[in-house]
Amino acid sequence: MNIKAIAFDTGGTVLDWHSGVCHMLAEIGAAHGLDRDWHVVTNDYRRLAMQGIVGQVKPAFNMDDLHRSCLEQVLTDHGLQAFTGEERGRVADAWHRLSAWPDFPAALARMRSRYPVVSFTMLPLALVVDVSRRNGITWDAVISCEMIAMYKPHPQAYMQAASWMNLDPSDILMVACHNFDLNAARGCGLRTAFVRRPQEWGPLGPPDPTPHPDCDIVVDDFAALAQRLTE
Repeated sequence: MNIKAIAFDTGGTVLDWHSGVCHMLAEIGAAHGLDRDWHVVTNDYRRLAMQGIVGQVKPAFNMDDLHRSCLEQVLTDHGLQAFTGEERGRVADAWHRLSAWPDFPAALARMRSRYPVVSFTMLPLALVVDVSRRNGITWDAVISCEMIAMYKPHPQAYMQAASWMNLDPSDILMVACHNFDLNAARGCGLRTAFVRRPQEWGPLGPPDPTPHPDCDIVVDDFAALAQRLTE
């Protein structure tokens, strides 16, 4: 495949959001003597935030704002009003302290030895900076949809990212574990790679685990992707 750069979805493809947020919710809940299915609470939280951001055009908020506002609804829905203001802040801040999937940093370094690598994400720039430093991840650039003011899967988000990279869309490989992202990228002319992340949503599994047959590459992990792109 003749590509000139790689763009990575970041929120679930690179970062294990479920484990980090679920652990924080469970820790605070235990301090209050509360017992819930914390995996369900975490997934409801993520789902609500994603519903609020996907496809937005020039919103007056970003994902950090949604992580705070959606938390209030989720806590109410699950009878967790006992969480204090300080504890709610800890949950919202947990997104800035997420761990990357273990197979990602070394594979990224290998791919970066050959190609420019870019985080192309709906997450806020500040969040990506924090988690990248925490996980020892070096990008050539971070393109957050908040910079473009149009959020994936809006076509203009992909076209603007390609323009900023000074590349034709077909020169870019978009990497994600989500079909909605890859399908939209493919529709804009980007090449696409599906990397399976079976634990993204915790033990219940991801809602859309089967890659679209039009993906250029399908792999089980980042080591396999790095091998494919650098061999």
